[in-house]
Amino acid sequence: MMGKLYVTATPIGNLGDMTPRAIEVLSSVDFIAAEDTRVTGKLLSIFDIKTPMISYYTHTIRQRGEEILARVRDGESCAIVSDAGMPCISDPGEDLVRLLSNAGIEVVVVPGASAVISALAISGLSTSRFCFEGFLSVNKKQRNLHLDSLKNEERTMVFYEAPHKLLRTLKDMYSKFGDRKISICRELTKLYEEVMRTTLLDAIEFYESNSPRGEFVLVISGSEVADGELNLTLEEAADIVDALVSNGMKLSDACKQASEQSGHRKSEIYNHYTQHRK
Repeated sequence: MMGKLYVTATPIGNLGDMTPRAIEVLSSVDFIAAEDTRVTGKLLSIFDIKTPMISYYTHTIRQRGEEILARVRDGESCAIVSDAGMPCISDPGEDLVRLLSNAGIEVVVVPGASAVISALAISGLSTSRFCFEGFLSVNKKQRNLHLDSLKNEERTMVFYEAPHKLLRTLKDMYSKFGDRKISICRELTKLYEEVMRTTLLDAIEFYESNSPRGEFVLVISGSEVADGELNLTLEEAADIVDALVSNGMKLSDACKQASEQSGHRKSEIYNHYTQHRK
């Protein structure tokens, strides 16, 4: 009988957010796949959990994934955790879920703290429709393509950012989006939790004289451009397609999304893209 994979959330700061179910699962599985065994080891020690661990992170995805698959096929159960929060969201665990689910392994979710949802909930911005964009690339071209693809995104957008890149990111966003409302959520659930509800321009001015500290979640209001007012060129629509395709989206789906954002027909964008970009 095959085992199961448990996608298990851990606290993002406050240890009081560790759920009884997560403790039970982490205590009862045969082994835990951890992004960083040193970080997870400290958490397990606090809750007196003695389950053995193996490391599972970006550079071990292929080797460890096959190893975990073989063990679960042989009847062992595995819990995957990240350093904090919900694993498999902007996280290498995504690949493990895909590998095991494609192999017919049952994948069970053990929900808990999530920085994305927590920041969105207290942002004060619209929560009815939103998109999670993760971390922006450090590569300048990919970074610009990503932001260009979001210029006319009407949903609230959520990003992760590290302190040493925060000011640069705010400036890049201002240059692409203009002066939007933004909620900057810092150190969520921790002792120095802080939410700054401001605008991009005011945030830039603040952090030019105040050094950013801690981990950040940025929640930014969507475009207020009304339907029918979009006026993007085909080249700009192709930029959107470039960004989406580079993030793994199928070309057809990327052209459809670019069509919705630009006002050009999907076939028009597809033809232009295949003729000039591929």
